[in-house]
Amino acid sequence: MDRCSFCGREKRDTNLLIAGISGHICDSCIEQANSILQEEIKKKSEFDLNQITLLKPGEIKKFLDQYVIGQETAKKYISVAVYNHYKRLMDSERTSRDDVEIEKSNIILVGETGTGKTLLARTIARMLHVPFTIVDATVLTEAGYVGEDIESILTRLLQVADYNVEAAEKGIVFIDELDKIARKGDNPSITRDVSGEGVQQGLLKLLEGSVVNVPPQGGRKHPDQKMIPVNTKNILFICGGAFDGIEKKIGQRLNTKVVGYVASRETNKVNRDNLLQYIAPQDMKAYGLIPEIIGRLPILTYLDPLDRQALRRILTEPKNAIIKQYQRLFEMDHIQLSFDESVLQYIVDKSIEFKLGARGLRSICEAIMIDAMFDMPSQKVDEAKITLRYAKQKIEKADMNRLRVA
Repeated sequence: MDRCSFCGREKRDTNLLIAGISGHICDSCIEQANSILQEEIKKKSEFDLNQITLLKPGEIKKFLDQYVIGQETAKKYISVAVYNHYKRLMDSERTSRDDVEIEKSNIILVGETGTGKTLLARTIARMLHVPFTIVDATVLTEAGYVGEDIESILTRLLQVADYNVEAAEKGIVFIDELDKIARKGDNPSITRDVSGEGVQQGLLKLLEGSVVNVPPQGGRKHPDQKMIPVNTKNILFICGGAFDGIEKKIGQRLNTKVVGYVASRETNKVNRDNLLQYIAPQDMKAYGLIPEIIGRLPILTYLDPLDRQALRRILTEPKNAIIKQYQRLFEMDHIQLSFDESVLQYIVDKSIEFKLGARGLRSICEAIMIDAMFDMPSQKVDEAKITLRYAKQKIEKADMNRLRVA
């Protein structure tokens, strides 16, 4: 009777029994052997610092330029931070000279919605050789309340690193929507601020660097649950948020010195159209971030609001530009898609009108293209051209006024 040489099952007890020169193997053993092989390959780790080429800040910025239009200041800060992060990791692999320990510099990005904060994070993740994850601060609550514990941030990083703790401890985490955990107010309340200041307090130990016990599958902590200790000392944190209304805080601070001729002369130099460029840590404190968390995010930079020229370039220039995506979709149906220049300008005008930034471009394009994407794959056409008249008809039909921001 033929049987598996590994587990001893007889042929009748298996779905498949493969014969070799001097033995047999069943389907169950093949699956198990394959899973073992995959785990061993992962253990060799794609996140090996010894096998990477360290890109200079200028090279990192050039890579970002391919996908992100404008935002020169933010790209420069992120490029330097990532470069220094790699240098820190490589320096920790060997003994530092003179026992000089390089500390990490976590970053906070402030910018209006649709200016590219999350896009910057996703783009930098394309080129990194360390585990990278993007988490949303809006779902975080204090331990013991409905929502996700702060430690779930590290659970995501572990999952990206295939539970290779050593690799995860050298990763980068982008915490999006940081402004949503701002302190709700200074007035005492009978209810706890479980998704505001409490979350900020919990983040302190992660940002500073400490050993955190992480539940491997996420969710709530339980006394009998097996935990994975993760040291956050070498994990770089990049935080982003819109901080809607922080311009008022900046404006109040800039207008504090209003007495005398010199004060009024310097006030006139302030660019009222882009107050974010004057952002300072005290503005973050006034908005609702606690001083301790501001101190653990030492690099504070901003993203410029997108003007008409930047929005026009976003439509066509990046590698994954919106217009290129539509052209690729139609190309799959053997249809050559083109847009009149006046249509592109019209899309930009509508996006500025609705005040939705780059995200508004996608919404407007979808409203214009939805009928064409529905009808043309069924029609025998080789070419499609979007005119200004056609675009205006589709926008009016879609009633895009609901997107308007007051």
